[in-house]
Amino acid sequence: MPPTDASTDAGTARATRLDPGTRPDPGYHAGTGSDPGVGTDCEDTLDLRLPDELIALFAGDTGARDGTTNEDDLLDQVGGWGPAMTPVGVFHLVRVRAERDLPLITRWMNDPAVAAFWELAGPESVVEEHLRRQLDGDGRSVPCLGALDGTPMSYWEIYRADLDPLARHYPARPHDTGIHLLIGGVANRGRGLGSTLLRAVADHVLDKRPSCARVVAEPDLRNTPSVSAFLSAGFRFSAEVDLPDKRAALMVRDRTLRDLL
Repeated sequence: MPPTDASTDAGTARATRLDPGTRPDPGYHAGTGSDPGVGTDCEDTLDLRLPDELIALFAGDTGARDGTTNEDDLLDQVGGWGPAMTPVGVFHLVRVRAERDLPLITRWMNDPAVAAFWELAGPESVVEEHLRRQLDGDGRSVPCLGALDGTPMSYWEIYRADLDPLARHYPARPHDTGIHLLIGGVANRGRGLGSTLLRAVADHVLDKRPSCARVVAEPDLRNTPSVSAFLSAGFRFSAEVDLPDKRAALMVRDRTLRDLL
């Protein structure tokens, strides 16, 4: 599982600016992180193969039974959610396009602070395989770039936690939605930006997915900046969970508590 890491910037290559007036296309996703090391592991997200009938049931789309389901139905069309207004600017989750975004994401993954938790350092082929498993999958996990005022600055994975192997390790509820993230630039870390964006994205999930009652994350317990970022973003610490590759802090943002935390 990749970590919930928001602590990396790689190199000095200039990120492609996204037109803030353009509605994000269905293939581009955004991410967020906060202080150094905000990361969530999701390597196992795609290791289950669910029957099409079960996917249709969870998606709530009867058309899925006929093989007509859009892959984004499992997450209510993440790429079309539109902007989220935050105290630091206009934020978009833009669906990843491998041919466009692979170099940038690979740079971020090769930053030592990110690689320590995401474990995706190496050539572009390493990151491409990770992305392709999601892009070519059934839509239970969607990789995104997080664009702040039109500039990509973070990587996100929005996923169905209830359809993920994570559900074996906690009392999952239907439509629980998970977040993995990293902040791509050193200049954006350590100043509370990650917490601000985490709160914004979690609330965006709850606004756009009415069937979802909780947003969850599972940062490595050793990644204290990440855990702190989630707490500052209105998540509560729910439990420690032993996952195949780490001991994680299960963080939960409840719809019923969103106005209190």
